[in-house]
Order: sequence, then C-alpha cells, then structure tokens
Amino acid sequence: MIQNVEFRFEGGRCGVLLIHGLTGTPTEMRLVGKGLNRAGFSVYGMQLAGHCGNVQDLLATGWKDWYASVEAAAETFRDEVDHLFVAGLSMGAILALKLAAERPEWVRGVGVYGATFRYDGWAIPWYGRFSFMLPLLHRFGIGKHRMVHENEPYGLRDERLRAQISGLMLGGDSAAAGLPGNPWPSLAEMYNMAAVVRSELPKVTAPCLIAHATEDDVASLENAHLVARSVSGPVDMLLLEDSYHMITIDRERRVLIDRSADFFSQVAASCKPSALAVA
Repeated sequence: MIQNVEFRFEGGRCGVLLIHGLTGTPTEMRLVGKGLNRAGFSVYGMQLAGHCGNVQDLLATGWKDWYASVEAAAETFRDEVDHLFVAGLSMGAILALKLAAERPEWVRGVGVYGATFRYDGWAIPWYGRFSFMLPLLHRFGIGKHRMVHENEPYGLRDERLRAQISGLMLGGDSAAAGLPGNPWPSLAEMYNMAAVVRSELPKVTAPCLIAHATEDDVASLENAHLVARSVSGPVDMLLLEDSYHMITIDRERRVLIDRSADFFSQVAASCKPSALAVA
C-alpha cells in the first residue's frame, strides 16, 4: 500500500513546492524544507504519483501521471501564497522545469537540484550509459520485469548517512528511503519525459538556481550546463564540491538551503505581489 508521506510547513506568503526524484520519497526533501521554513517560507513537500509503495505501484504510473501530480500540488499551493517557487531533486528537477515551462504565470523561480536528463555520473556502470535506449526497448515490450539496482555510494558522500539510508532502502522501507532500484519501464518513462522537457527549456523564463555536485555519481555536471545554456530566464549556478548526487541531504545541504533561501527571497523582493490567489 502506498503511504502518504507528504509534508507541509506553514510560513510566510512565499511558498516553495519541493519535488523528489524517481523511486524516491518526500523525505529526501524534508531537511531542505525545514531549512526554508526556518527562513520564513511556507513549504509543501509533495509526493509523486505511484511513489512510496512497491514496484507494482510505480509501474502503474508513467511520466504524465507524475507531472499531473506536480501540477495538482502546485495548483493547490499557489492559492495559499503570493509567490510560488518550485524546486526538485534529480528527476524532480526535470518536473520542476516542466512546470515552469508549462505554467510560467504560476512559477516565480526554480531550484534545479542535481538535474538528471541522463544517468551519466561516474558511478554508473558502463552498461548504464546505454539506458537512453530504454524507451525503444520499452516500446517493444523488452525488459518489463527488469530493474537497475542502486549501488554504492547511493548518491551520498557522507558515509554515516549512506549507511543509514542504504539500510532503510535495502530493508524495504520505500516511504523512508525509496525503492532499491529503478524498473526499466519507469526509466524509459523518465527518458521520454526528459526528451520532452529538454525541448521545452527555452520556455522557462523564471530565474533558476542550478545546484549540482561537481563529482555527482549519478548525473554528470553536463546536465546542469544543459539547463544553464537552454533556459531563457536568468541563471545562478551553485557547484558543490563535497557532495554526491543527493545534495538535499549530503554534506553541503546547509549551503544549498542558505543559497536557495537567499535566491528565492531576492526574486520575491523584485516581484510585485501576485494575483495568483484570485487567478
């Protein structure tokens, strides 16, 4: 059964919608949410459709379902705030960019954390570099029951945290730590969405804070550069040198929180009060 582990932190009239990654959980965004809330923001850590259950729950959904759940959460949350920001980790960053492209009148700014258009980080095995072919295999019904399992270092440079998270994940607590791997069909869906969003990046006019680990084990820095050179809005780049892919919980999470809070505050200060609540 899918557990509802969304979280809400009440704060000021500026709100941040936080989006987790593929096979992940809102828990991976919770520390950032708490930090932003301490800085005065209202925060909504939403849960993607099909997530926080078992593999079959995830396979019952596709990328359009994941995006629909993001859009529904944003539509609810925007009525509660004057300025809506959206930030996501990994595939969540891709979904955040899609929302900004599709609903520019809703989104004031975007936090692009460890954007993953391709799984091409240093820890991805050689055969994983061909995962972009999964949509083609999926179309022919190949690999329906296959999964790419997570492996060391699980996106975490912090060894203590890595042991804790991997223990929960491998122990089957998907609501706390996500699934222990990515089913081929879900990866195919992710790559199909990434291709769509890549073509839509020029439609993103909201300011973007692009944060990425320089030694990201899952998604290389090229993913961040792709966003920076493709979006139409202003870009602020934050490169983290003591973290791996899971920058929202790894060693430099406080740096990420502080820069995000400053970035969103500056954008909000430059905007007139929004009429979103009556739109």
